[in-house]
Amino acid sequence: MDKATKIKELRERTGMNRREFCEYFQIPYRTVTEWERDGRHAPDYVIRLLEYYIQMEKMTKKGQADEDMTD
Repeated sequence: MDKATKIKELRERTGMNRREFCEYFQIPYRTVTEWERDGRHAPDYVIRLLEYYIQMEKMTKKGQADEDMTD
């Protein structure tokens, strides 16, 4: 999975829109937009940290956790 797809998938997993995601994680809106549009690439460590935080805080929207278990 490419980085742009992974960032978008992580955001969608939380059930947040882009604005909410940016405000929650204190990442500039334009940065996340560029990451998702593949104009810029998120550093690998940022993706890993977001994924870890979302998983540990159980931030996935209802029903998403079951899908993640099968991946």
